[in-house]
Amino acid sequence: MSTQSHCPYRQSKNLLDALASDKTKVAFLLGAGCPVSIPHPEGDGTKSLIPDIRGLTAVVKEKLGESENHKDSFNAILKRFAEGEPADPTIEDILSHIRALQEVVRDGDMHGLTRTALAELDEKICEITTEVVGAELPDSNTPYHQLAKWIGGIQRAQPVEVFTPNYDLLVEQALEAHRIPYFDGFVGSKEAFFDLTSMEENASLPAHCLPVRWSRLWKLHGSINWWGRYEDENKKNLKVVRTGTEKPIKGDRQMIYPSHLKYDQSRRLPYLAMLDRLKNFLSRGQAVLVTCGYSFADQHLNEVIFHGLRSNPTAICFGLLYGPRSNYSDELIKKQKHPNLSLFASDGAVLGTIERDWRSDENAEHVMHGLSVIKKESTGVDDTTITNCEFQLGNFKHFGDFLEQQLSRFDDEKQSEKKVGNAA
Repeated sequence: MSTQSHCPYRQSKNLLDALASDKTKVAFLLGAGCPVSIPHPEGDGTKSLIPDIRGLTAVVKEKLGESENHKDSFNAILKRFAEGEPADPTIEDILSHIRALQEVVRDGDMHGLTRTALAELDEKICEITTEVVGAELPDSNTPYHQLAKWIGGIQRAQPVEVFTPNYDLLVEQALEAHRIPYFDGFVGSKEAFFDLTSMEENASLPAHCLPVRWSRLWKLHGSINWWGRYEDENKKNLKVVRTGTEKPIKGDRQMIYPSHLKYDQSRRLPYLAMLDRLKNFLSRGQAVLVTCGYSFADQHLNEVIFHGLRSNPTAICFGLLYGPRSNYSDELIKKQKHPNLSLFASDGAVLGTIERDWRSDENAEHVMHGLSVIKKESTGVDDTTITNCEFQLGNFKHFGDFLEQQLSRFDDEKQSEKKVGNAA
């Protein structure tokens, strides 16, 4: 490893400056690591408010293993993975496989799996997922609330956009708690309907559509309160509605995880439209995308991000990674080829495609010290003492504090300008 290093204080300031401009387009991509960072009481200790994909998979496996109605079908699905890839499937891999099999099986069966049994298994997995991820924010000062306050605290020339592959309703809860209006592609009240036309016009004619103060929320993998309803007996025309997490009408199907399969083009439409919004955001103009809680493990989503960065040199992405660089693939860290993608891990960064450790000397007087940067000694794998600075913003909790402090500084600056104006 080179003795040269990156400065975490300078990079924290670069991020601060990028988010401070009221003229620049700003968006956040919040991954599964965000709800994981929020503690929730359990017994004498705490657990994550919502588990990551592996934790969710473990819960689903446990509950289906106890279900007399679905245990055999689920074990048959898992057996199929034992004979191929991936060897350790997540619940998203399992859902993709189940939905693909439904189109293959049709009116027959495969190893005892009928289309009806597969559909019931799909529905049960979505039901368990809803129970797990349908959590309420525990208090009014979570990182989600801090993000919502930040969105509503600065008047901007462009609306703030929030992208998330998570199915939960945590972003919605925080925005509504702080009375931040938002548009998510749906229009209506009792059963809000998905309106592609409004989304397309919002992208191409922003001056004539929704007010800038309305943030945009794009659920890239669906949501536990999206439901699909076929409007004819042939199941050709699908209507997508947003309502509660309880099934509105018998036969409605919960719209979580798109599977990235061409099993039903109409059913995929909401997901494709959401991805198009990310493509549109990165495609032109000065755009700042900040990811947090996202591990860059979703290749379909990565393709959209990387293509946008390649095609628009004025776009920039700050990837805030949780934990050390060793947690991530060499393809992401060692072979990163996008100069406008900055990756910040706890122990170092990749900037302009150059990977280095963080500097070893601390700057205790810097405004970012203790907030985004800390210095503590730790022991490496070979018992050597590691004394480099540590970057904290990959943890959503610390990133929320970072946004709150920036908003506080912005308010202080406004008050100072007001006093100067009055004195003049």
